[in-house]
Amino acid sequence: MGGQTGEIVIKDKSKGKKSKAVAKAGLGKFQWQIMLSLGVAESEIPKFADPKYWLTFFPPLCHSDLKRFGLKTDWRRSFITTDANPCYDSFVRWQFLRLKERNRVKFGKRYTVFSPKDGQPCMDHDRQTGEGVGPQEYTLIKLKLIAPLPPCLSGCDGRPVFLVAATLRPETMYGQTNCWVHPDIRYVVFPTADNQLFVATRRAALNMSYQGFTSRFGVVEPLVEVRGSELLGLPLEAPLTSYPRVFVLPMLTVKDSKGTGIVTSVPSDAPDDWAALNDLVKKPALRDKFGIREDMVTPFRPLPIIEVPGFGNLSAVKVSLDLKIQSQNDTDKLQLAKEKVYLKGFYEGILQVGDFAGEKVADVKKKIQELMVGRGEAAVYQEPEKEVVSRSGDQCVVALCDQWYLDYGEPQWKADTRGLLADLETYTEDTRRNFVATLDWLREHACSRSYGLGTRLPWEPETLIEALSDSTVYMAYYTVAHYLQGGSYDSSTGPVAAHLLTPAVWDYVFFSSAPTPPNDCGIPLATLDAMRREFAYWYPVDMRTSGKDLVPNHLTYFLYNHVAMWPSEPDRWPRSVRANGHLLLNGEKMSKSTGNFLTLTEALEAFSADATRLALADSGDSVDDANFQIQTAEVAILRLNTFLDWVKETLTSESGLREGPIDEMFADRMFDAEMRRGVSETTRFYDATMYKEALRTGFFEFQTARDRYREVCCSTGMHRELVRMFIELQVLLLSPICPHVCEHIWTLIGREGSILRADWPLVEEYSGVVLAQGEYLAETVHDLRLRLRGFVQPGRRGEPGKSHPGRLVVYVAEVYPPWQAAILNLLRRLVRENNDDFPENKLIAKSLSAVPELKRYSKKSMPFVAIVKERFAKLGVKALDIHSDIDEKLILELNIHYLRSTLKIDNILVKFSADAGDRIRDECCPGKPFSEFSCPASAVVLAINRQPHVGCFSRDVIVLDGETGDSVANRIARFGLSNSKVRICRFEDSTLGPRRLPMFSDPLKGTIEIPGDSTFVVDAEQLYVVNGESCRFLIGSHLVYLAGEL
Repeated sequence: MGGQTGEIVIKDKSKGKKSKAVAKAGLGKFQWQIMLSLGVAESEIPKFADPKYWLTFFPPLCHSDLKRFGLKTDWRRSFITTDANPCYDSFVRWQFLRLKERNRVKFGKRYTVFSPKDGQPCMDHDRQTGEGVGPQEYTLIKLKLIAPLPPCLSGCDGRPVFLVAATLRPETMYGQTNCWVHPDIRYVVFPTADNQLFVATRRAALNMSYQGFTSRFGVVEPLVEVRGSELLGLPLEAPLTSYPRVFVLPMLTVKDSKGTGIVTSVPSDAPDDWAALNDLVKKPALRDKFGIREDMVTPFRPLPIIEVPGFGNLSAVKVSLDLKIQSQNDTDKLQLAKEKVYLKGFYEGILQVGDFAGEKVADVKKKIQELMVGRGEAAVYQEPEKEVVSRSGDQCVVALCDQWYLDYGEPQWKADTRGLLADLETYTEDTRRNFVATLDWLREHACSRSYGLGTRLPWEPETLIEALSDSTVYMAYYTVAHYLQGGSYDSSTGPVAAHLLTPAVWDYVFFSSAPTPPNDCGIPLATLDAMRREFAYWYPVDMRTSGKDLVPNHLTYFLYNHVAMWPSEPDRWPRSVRANGHLLLNGEKMSKSTGNFLTLTEALEAFSADATRLALADSGDSVDDANFQIQTAEVAILRLNTFLDWVKETLTSESGLREGPIDEMFADRMFDAEMRRGVSETTRFYDATMYKEALRTGFFEFQTARDRYREVCCSTGMHRELVRMFIELQVLLLSPICPHVCEHIWTLIGREGSILRADWPLVEEYSGVVLAQGEYLAETVHDLRLRLRGFVQPGRRGEPGKSHPGRLVVYVAEVYPPWQAAILNLLRRLVRENNDDFPENKLIAKSLSAVPELKRYSKKSMPFVAIVKERFAKLGVKALDIHSDIDEKLILELNIHYLRSTLKIDNILVKFSADAGDRIRDECCPGKPFSEFSCPASAVVLAINRQPHVGCFSRDVIVLDGETGDSVANRIARFGLSNSKVRICRFEDSTLGPRRLPMFSDPLKGTIEIPGDSTFVVDAEQLYVVNGESCRFLIGSHLVYLAGEL
């Protein structure tokens, strides 16, 4: 039960599979190739042999690209963070002096991931692969070979030989029945510092040599190399087990990349061990293949050592039998068995044997390890949790080194940092959980290394501070950098000499209780006071933004170090950390080898800064990897240009927009409320750093609201003041994402100064009732369009489609029909009983079946429940109200012109469902109107215009049976006369009237105006009009219309 099996672990979203170095390099094997692929001139590349050339080459390029990208920042505060910048170097040395004074930096032996090639600890930023991976502690079980030794070990000179197995579960050693090796793995026999011989893989032996197991640090001197097959059948003495001796047996799933390649076997509590041992018991041919005698296997039955609730004292055996595992080849079932057994056994199991019988397994693990180590039966051994490869290309080990480290495991420091985290805004629960998990496991962190770029320890100048430790509070340096840097990255032109920045000076700048430095410190007190005020103004850090992969290291160290540097000033501690994912391109990882790669410079050239920024904002909000879509960037160009063109056209034709009060028309009130809601929601999303959502509400939906307003105002035109308000609010909401376009439009609408200095819009509370009315109108129109499409489309059985309907009757309900009201009352009770949550469908169906009056509606009941459930998700318990808060008939009638225009039906009537038949009353409910399309009888007349100098033409007009005068007038107005009031007239003499020449001075002579409430009747293909007094007049074949006034 050791190296071949790992504990079940929860996936950590903060840890990437590859480091940034690998992700950027693609398949380039050499630095030269990688730099060529990034566009660095070949003549420049040799200069990078000097590490300091990197510090001068890239910063100006980053500066240039970020300015093109539209980054607005105080560039005076730019600096580099190594000893090449003497002022920053002084700042870091001051930080570490204070940390050491406060006993946060300590010295001693500790386990750390180590690069043999570099000869120093390998921290996260020094790794090619394996960021976030730390040392994993094992208990090294010493299984002593029983003499006589086999010929392959004849050169051991009488020294004791131990097969050493690395296990995570020392408490299970009471149940050992055998030991596993892989027949084909090569093992080495090497001497230890205490004159014993260990057998393990060469990789594990190298790890041990860096942990004091061998005489010389990092050196393994193998006596002999053996194959696993040569060890099979050898007898061993295993500590703690009740069997006096056990045997070495074969297991083909043992790996040489984990542990020592030697595995203890505990079949009572490890499903893999049970399955493999059972195979050897039941399969003589398998034993014969590897030369294993029956007496080496069959006497060794699983030993009951741990009582696990629900599984008994042979948990692996029980679960394996329950899952019907037949052999060690049932890998899927074995994985499931391990998930069932391991965690439950560790956290709930009770030890049944040994010195600690009766105690919980989780409580005795460390005690049993210490017991075995004390007896010389085991040792503590560590290796990396996963493979770690340094940037130098070698596989890292775990070494026990003398080194300086930050004691992040110190209880009070950890408790204070937990207190900071409790008040910290992390924006997502994933980020908070990763911080909590990191604080749980984080202990000491090596903060020193032998060579590289960086600051040297002030008390040990030959040692450098490693990269993750010298950049934990540099945000404080930002606040005063412009006083020191002098416009340069390395402070070479700065006004303050670095040697004047003594610890006393830094104390005065950053610690509120520090005394004033001596008068002869060399820096004017006015300058120091200005720096002190600057720091007090900017601190604490309002938001720290970084990659999710830095949560388990750099960002957690950032919290720790702020607590350590300002222990009695919590108001200097960070307020928020926003972690983000990595960036995918078109749904895939960026890779130069596949061509799926895009630099910021290339994106700016291809799409412009604003379109790139918009596509980035739309790529995702959470800690999951964001997805930059090239198609989104291309569409962004069109969207932004379309908006800009619309603004220009609108401003040019602004005089044609409607004026007057903005609270009289429903469309105006609706648009005003939608804009106010858009501002409120977008502000909330920006505050939460949810830029994709802010883009949705502040641009996409904002534009949709304008389009809907323009459509609803088809007959009256948009209101000038509201259009102006829309343009101004739109550019303000979009300016954080697309500043360049918004800046340009800001000048077009006559605003002074930069939009970046404009106040963020503050809006009054919007009307929820008006918004609900607007949503009702939008949903109703959408439903009517779908029903209209279904009306005119051919039937499924080949029936021809109907012609476009000429009449539409929309029925609205003031209350729910009785059967639906009964369901709502039932649902209200069930929701109340279910803690205000919507109940399961199974419970609802059962309750409905118990209501007698609903039996005839059994087929309609659950579909209606589905509709209510959908509305409940949006409105909560309000969705269960019997009465509607909206006057649906009024809303539709106020927007009748919009309905006629969008549906292209002039004869539209809105009625109450109570005035209809039973079928309509049963189907119609609040929020869901019932519609009836029809194609009534019709007649075609020629509508002529007799107004002089108007330019209106004669047109054929279809008049429907039952249509009103207003409806026909509206249809004529759609022929390019939407801004004019249209009136219609009939000839007094329907036969001769059209034949008489009109009089220029009196063009309407011989005609009579048709009132808007008159009704047209088609009878025997003749067209009549009936006025309010029920008088019927023949129209004939002509009508006269007027556009505007005579």
